[in-house]
Order: sequence, then structure tokens, then C-alpha cells
Amino acid sequence: MARGHEDVLELDALVVGAGFSGIYTLHRLRNELGLNVKIIDAGSNLGGTWHWNTYPGARVDCPAPTYAFGIEEIWKTWKWSQRYPAQKEFEAYFDHVDKVLSVRKDCIFNSRVVSASFDPETAKWAIETHDGRKIKTQYFVPAVGFAAKQHIPEWKGLESFQGVIHHSSLWPREHVDVRGKRVAVIGTGSTGVQIIQEWAKEAAETTVFQRTPNFCLPMDQETFDEASQDAMLADTEAEFARCQTTVQGLSRPSPTKSYSEMSAEECDQILNEYYDKGGFRLWSGAYNDLLVNPEANRATYDLWAKRTRARIDDPVKRDLLAPLEPPHPFGTKRPSLEQGYFEQFNKPNVHLVDTNTHPVIEITPSGIVTSDNKTYEVDIIAIATGFDAGTGSLSTMGIRDLQGVDLGERWREGVTTFLGLTVPGFPNMFLPYSVQAPTPFSNGPIFIEHQANFIRDIIKKMKAEGLRTIDPQPAAAQAWRDQIVAVSKMTLFPQAKSWYMGANIPGKPVELLYFIAGVPTYRAACEDSIGEKFQELFICQK
Repeated sequence: MARGHEDVLELDALVVGAGFSGIYTLHRLRNELGLNVKIIDAGSNLGGTWHWNTYPGARVDCPAPTYAFGIEEIWKTWKWSQRYPAQKEFEAYFDHVDKVLSVRKDCIFNSRVVSASFDPETAKWAIETHDGRKIKTQYFVPAVGFAAKQHIPEWKGLESFQGVIHHSSLWPREHVDVRGKRVAVIGTGSTGVQIIQEWAKEAAETTVFQRTPNFCLPMDQETFDEASQDAMLADTEAEFARCQTTVQGLSRPSPTKSYSEMSAEECDQILNEYYDKGGFRLWSGAYNDLLVNPEANRATYDLWAKRTRARIDDPVKRDLLAPLEPPHPFGTKRPSLEQGYFEQFNKPNVHLVDTNTHPVIEITPSGIVTSDNKTYEVDIIAIATGFDAGTGSLSTMGIRDLQGVDLGERWREGVTTFLGLTVPGFPNMFLPYSVQAPTPFSNGPIFIEHQANFIRDIIKKMKAEGLRTIDPQPAAAQAWRDQIVAVSKMTLFPQAKSWYMGANIPGKPVELLYFIAGVPTYRAACEDSIGEKFQELFICQK
């Protein structure tokens, strides 16, 4: 451990992570409760995901203006240039956020938490970082998001590659020039799709290694002129209010009809309309039973496949990118929003390798080898194999419970939380934008604001009642887990090997990691927990 930080930093609250959830929490606790709060972050600047994700084509998939802070002082003085802004615009946006909220003055950058344990005697967390810092704090908020720990398969020879190779989550800030180069992208999740769209425009040859097709949807991108920006700004307050009422935290109302209540003609019309309009409309659903009714789900998939296949010229690529038989139910893996993704495969210099049939088995100094002993020689490789979502980053911070058991070990057989925000045996710890909450099924900032409000309100309640610590009752956490498991079994999600289920990581328990009943239902459960049932649900100590 590095030396040079001899003094112990005493705080009311420590937040880990300088993204949306970290900044929201800092603002609520520092500015509204007057607490002494610091943010610590492994990166060198604000932004969280939008600081780290500098890979080609990185942009948001929830539309402006509500993929943003709902704090009036921020949105009233900012104008978005596009409906789905790119990473560079978010860098500028977080600079603007800092000018309004003065966030950086309370941030410690380039520092990573390696140990955290709670002392019942002092009712404080003792935190240590990789660079030798020691911190004591009453409240501990690991706000590291759900996709912070990269996942790279254990390919033989990975270190031997003599060209340029980067994982999408650790992309260099300088531009990677692919002009005239042979490039490969391994993985076709959201990051893979975005990289492919950009590289295929410039590279001499692009080879895509796909295990599972991505059910991409057209991005309804729009570049705003000044009049559009002014109109958006005038409606922003109302737009945020609309988002608070919907299942996903998007402004579009949720469907109210089931599949059986619609005629075939009506269904066909609305599915085509949603595909044409783009965005997540088709995923949000023409009907409210998309993710529970196999017949309804298949109807949506068939429409998606029909419309997508019409965009792909080569019959072999067509069957790999949009097969007639779905490899999993529609929407049980997150669809990406694309801008001409499928058309890139109509180019003769863009190739598609099916790793479901012939997986990658080795990286050589000059390329990639698949199980059929075919070698693909390339100059540059993008690894877009995703993340150990939800639990990965939390399980590597050295966070230990009251018995000294690491959080990763506690969750080895499955995740147990209460509301996805608190964990039994970890007093005064809060986990925004994490597991067993609506996290990836929501418009992030809209949902995060609610969780930051909950953390503020529960700490305010603790202070009003003279409580030094709260810890969720094990029975309450088990009941929350049981509810998530029961709902999961009613849906089509278990039929897909997705990161929603933890199935993308070898050895990880396969279980639905998130709450899928919607943001309003979740918000009501949180509000109920700090009402009359508070004493039943939490172990409280004065």
C-alpha cells in the first residue's frame, strides 16, 4: 500500500463513485442535510460511466432531456445538441454540473477503496484505499453502478497479441485510428454494436465475432437546432414529471392492453409503428404482457426479425443477425439502439463469425483463432465482452460485514438485499443503482434521483430519532429476495443467458439480479419502509 496519507479523514458520509448516483447522493446529503461528505473515485474526473467509456460511438440510449439531473439549477442552464448525446457531450455536461453544484471540491480522484469494515463500538465505517488513505465515516455509500467491473474470457495467448488491443471499458482517451487497418470486434452487446458502427465506416476490413445476435432497434436520433432546444427547455419540467409516473422512468406511457385484447391487425399496425419510430418503443411494448406471455413475445420478435432481415443482403449474415427462430425471448436481453448497424454488414469488407458454433479459443501474436482452427489475422482488437454486472465491482472492494465476511462471499450463493439498497450485516451502508432494484430497466438518472432521496430521508429520520445505526432485518431482506425470485419465475427472463440473470459470468449464481415490477412500485415500497413499518424492517440502535 502506498504511503503519504497518515491522517485519518473523518466524515459523516463517504460516497464511492463520481457518476450520477454519487453526485446526486453528495448533493442530497451535503447541500440538503449539511453533512460532511466526500466522493472517492478511481477515475480522474467526474462522470462515472461517462468518464470511463471513451470507446468509439459511445452514447446514451435514453433520450434527452431526462437522461440528466432533475435539479432545476442544472437543466435550466443546459441545452442538449442531440436526442441521444455522445460521450464527449457528457464530459461537457458534467463540467456544467460541477459549475452549478461545486462537486469537484469534495472529490478525491485516482483513489480506489480496497477495504471497508464497520466498527459497532464507534458506529463508523473504517475505509482504506489502495494509495494509503484511511477514512472513518458514519454512512458508507458505494455508488459504483451496475457495470463497473469488466469481464474478459480466459483466452489462451491474450497477452501475446502484437497489435493494438483494448477492452471497451478501459479504452484509451486518445483516438484509435483504424483507417487502412484490419480490425476485429469480439462481442455484440451495446458497446460492441456502437464500436462496429464506427469502425466499419473506416477500417480496411472489419471482422465481428458474434455469439448471440443483438435484437437492435433503430435509434430515433435527432440533432437539435436552436428552436428545438428552446422548445425542449420549455417542456423539460413537465417531461421530468411525466417520467416519474411510468414503469421505466421514460416519458412515454406504459401499455395498458394485453396481447389477447388486440386484434391481429391492430397488433401489426402498432408494432410496425413502434419499429419505425425507433428508440425503446418496441421493447417498452405494444402490450403489457410482452415479457410474460410467450405468444405475445413471439409476435414482437417476428415483426422485429421481418423488418431487420429486410435490411440485410447476404442470406448467411441475415440468418445469423436476425434468425427466423429467436435464440431467446425478445427483450430478455437488453436491445441496443443502432444507427445503420445492420447495413454495415452489407459491405464486402465486413465479416461475421459465429462464435456460438465456433468460439474463440486463442489469441495469437497476429490474430484470433476459433475452434474450427481458423485464424483471423488482424491489426486491432476491441474486446466488448461486457461486465460482471451488479455484483462484480461491489465484490472486489473488500467490504466486510459485522462478522468480517466479505460481501462477495456473502453473495456467493445468491444476492440478498433489502430494497436493493441495504444489506443485512452492513449497517449504515447504502447501494444506489445496484442489484435487486429496477436499475437496468429504468431511465438511470430518474431512478437514481429517487434512491438518493430515499438515502437522504432515511438518514434524516435517523437523526430525528437519535439513531446511530440501522441495519435491515434479515427477514425483510429474505422477503425482498423471495419477491424478486417469485416475479422472475412468472416471466420469460430465465429463458435467456443474460447479464440480467448473471449468466454471462462462469460460476456466478444464475438468478434475476434486478427488480422488474417498475419504478413506481419500487418507489412505493421504499416509501412504505420508512413509514409505520420502519421499526419492523430495520434493526435500529441509538
